[in-house]
Amino acid sequence: MAENTEATAATEEAAAPQLALQRIFLKDISFESPRSPMVFQEEWKPEIGLELNTKSRQVGDALYEVVLEITVTVKNASETAFLIQVQQGGLFNISGLDERQLHHALGAFCPGTIFPYARENIDALCVKGSFPALMLAPINFDALYLESLQNQQAQATEQ
Repeated sequence: MAENTEATAATEEAAAPQLALQRIFLKDISFESPRSPMVFQEEWKPEIGLELNTKSRQVGDALYEVVLEITVTVKNASETAFLIQVQQGGLFNISGLDERQLHHALGAFCPGTIFPYARENIDALCVKGSFPALMLAPINFDALYLESLQNQQAQATEQ
């Protein structure tokens, strides 16, 4: 009887949804300041542009790589002061989710987990380039994910 209870508990645990962060890593990073040192002699009125993308792929049994790509372009007086590109990655062990839940985890939860690391790298590069600190505001990846789904559904209906 005890063996049946243990076997049932082990089966239920194996089928239970699991999502575990295995590793955070820096995949690619770039800093460019094409107008240095002249940019430091100008009045500083920055215009900040932000591009954000995510990619995910399965790399093993229940193991997924998620990469958050962020490009920050800062212009001063309509000319590029600096450009930072970061690809921050994470390895996640994910099992027991249906297709919809997996898609949501890879599109919202995992990028949200990686974002603080990318944000710190962007800030550090900015400061090392001798520019004022640039701490990006938190991003609601759930809202971005839902917006992306709505856009995909709208495009599918138009076709």
